[in-house]
Amino acid sequence: MYCAGMSAPTRPRHVTFLLAQVGSEVSRHFAERLHPLGLAPSDALCLRIIALAGPLNQRQLAERMGLVPSRVVTLIDALEGRGLVQRRTSTHDRRHRELSLTDDGLTVFGRLRAVAVEHEREFTADLTDDDVATLLRLLGTVAAARGLASEAQPDLSPVV
Repeated sequence: MYCAGMSAPTRPRHVTFLLAQVGSEVSRHFAERLHPLGLAPSDALCLRIIALAGPLNQRQLAERMGLVPSRVVTLIDALEGRGLVQRRTSTHDRRHRELSLTDDGLTVFGRLRAVAVEHEREFTADLTDDDVATLLRLLGTVAAARGLASEAQPDLSPVV
């Protein structure tokens, strides 16, 4: 409520509303693109982190995905059942099991990267390269301020 002596409230710019709308549409469309690969977005993130981080254990994966370890166990069980991920005894600590992609997992990850590149192209088609760079910088600033900049987020390189 506005009181005398206070500065007038600024008019909302609807940034958060637009971010929510765009984010929802981007997520929905990406999930649709993943469907022919038999993947959900959480599967794709899991494969991406394992592929790019190298062998890691389930606890490390859970931390990087921002999930509770029990949820990651379920994800890995399903991906292992499909032959995309394997658990192996760690060469550094025999008490731990490390996760890595199988040959089939690497093949699916390659397809996933192609899907993600096309998805990005579609959603940024109306922007110039400078616009994309500015958008990435601004969204990166917002994400970092909210503690969202993690390995689950893209590193702004062309790798998906």
